[in-house]
Amino acid sequence: MMSNHQAKQINQPGLILTPGPAGWWDSERVSSPQVMRDLDGTWKMWYYGRDASFDREINLPTGRCGLAVSSDGVKWERIRGPLTMGAVFDPHLDPNRFDSAHVGVSNVYFREGLYWMWYFGGDHTVLEIGKFQAKGIQMLPGCAVSRDGINWVRLEGPQRGAFLSQGKPGEFDALFCAWPQVLYDEDGTWKMYYHTLNSQLEFLVGLAVSTDGLRWNKVGQILGTGESGSFDERGIGTRHVLKIDNQYVMFYEGINKSGYHSIGIAVSDDGIKWYKQEGSEANGSVFSHALKDSGCWDAQAVGTPCVVPMDDGSFRMYYIGTNEGGYDELSSQHQIGLAVSDGSNFRKWYRWGV
Repeated sequence: MMSNHQAKQINQPGLILTPGPAGWWDSERVSSPQVMRDLDGTWKMWYYGRDASFDREINLPTGRCGLAVSSDGVKWERIRGPLTMGAVFDPHLDPNRFDSAHVGVSNVYFREGLYWMWYFGGDHTVLEIGKFQAKGIQMLPGCAVSRDGINWVRLEGPQRGAFLSQGKPGEFDALFCAWPQVLYDEDGTWKMYYHTLNSQLEFLVGLAVSTDGLRWNKVGQILGTGESGSFDERGIGTRHVLKIDNQYVMFYEGINKSGYHSIGIAVSDDGIKWYKQEGSEANGSVFSHALKDSGCWDAQAVGTPCVVPMDDGSFRMYYIGTNEGGYDELSSQHQIGLAVSDGSNFRKWYRWGV
């Protein structure tokens, strides 16, 4: 195990995990924390990232996945996994699989003695999107299980290993179905929330449902772009849905037309029909990127929220932050942060250490 001593040397509010040292799978970037507290009190964080040698034609923060552990959910130690440079989950070796080029974890839960990882991946196909070529963008959701959170076995879905297919031409999710989160309901049904990018380059949220957690039927688009001038005017990307006081609450990453990302909230009584709630932070968000031109590590974007309820009724939100100055995914710096709620008020957040 290796301590995250880099983060200790940086005085930036909220920052808890920086890229790993040379020779590790995550030495260039870390992203999308998926955090849980085990029954024994140990904290586990799965996340994705890459080192500088990973395929640069894939202009995404994804690549491989790894694990860090903690006794308090604040100070983290990397676990060296059995795969490439210490990763615990790699792209598949079969070039015909949906996840042969890159992978990213987007949801982990513990059920019936197993860790269940929902992830997404893309293959080596190159598409023309507007003026750009995009490799690995046709992403789809997959699932893997583990007894220890380190050694994973993929489950085989019907779509070249994936559990959903892209929509038909003209449908809202024709490009990709990615960043899945799966939620089990008390009535024995399952919901999979995912997002996509449409032909207008807007981010939209979709929903699929299941009676067994493995065979899925799409419901369709459930959330989309916000009003002009709002923090989510270009749509909704990553999200985390959980039940709070018998209501579905979605913490989601919104994007504005200037490329800045903040986090907002939507609520639902059934997990299908959603209502956005305006927050008190910038442009209606509940947790905004740091001030522009501040030099902070998360001044361009905060996103991929993962919310963990605490025993005292408060909440923690693990997220990624991105600095200003980059012109694409690989020229900006992704790192992992922590915010805490104002007591039980999950609409008000403070960066850890403030």
